[in-house]
Amino acid sequence: MIRINLLGVERQKVRTSVSWLDASQRTTFGCCLILGLTALGISGWYWSLTRDAARLDAEIAAAQQEAATLQTVLAEIKRGEEHRARLQQRVGIIEELRRGQSVPVQLLDHVSRSLPDMLWLTSLDQKPDAVNLEGRTSTLISLADFVANLGTNALVAKPIDIVNSQVEVASDSGSGVDVIKFSVKAPLAQAPAAAPATADGAAGPAAAGGAAPAAAPR
Repeated sequence: MIRINLLGVERQKVRTSVSWLDASQRTTFGCCLILGLTALGISGWYWSLTRDAARLDAEIAAAQQEAATLQTVLAEIKRGEEHRARLQQRVGIIEELRRGQSVPVQLLDHVSRSLPDMLWLTSLDQKPDAVNLEGRTSTLISLADFVANLGTNALVAKPIDIVNSQVEVASDSGSGVDVIKFSVKAPLAQAPAAAPATADGAAGPAAAGGAAPAAAPR
């Protein structure tokens, strides 16, 4: 009786088949695995870079928009500062002019209020220590009243001198009535801060650039 060991042959064939798979496909499988992992890593790295780039672009755009807004605000602030500086400069000039002209304005207002009836001024010359007034009147009583009225204000010191007074004939005055031409010197109680104001051919306060209307003969 002949015995054949078929199990041993089958084991050898199976072993040979398994050995063939290990030898031929291991390298390919390993290479594919390495390539896959490499591609996956590169894809992840590229996706991460793309995400970071998009985030940075968004931050840059937001920063640029904020910078543009800040530039607009800064421009408005700068214009506001310049406008405030101009206003402060104007206020300073006005205050300086007001301080410098307060005494002359008060003096001219007082001279205007001191004019009696039938008397008008033709010249006002303000000096540092006195004011010289020239004018015309129809009566000496009006001239006396004018001098008395001038002495009622603290800006004018006494005595007030009538420097000159003379009668002008009707032909010279052209009014048909004889008038008295006079000059009055009124000392000032305090020296005005402004420059002397002079005017000719106009009545009292109008001599200082229209501070008050000229007084016509009354």
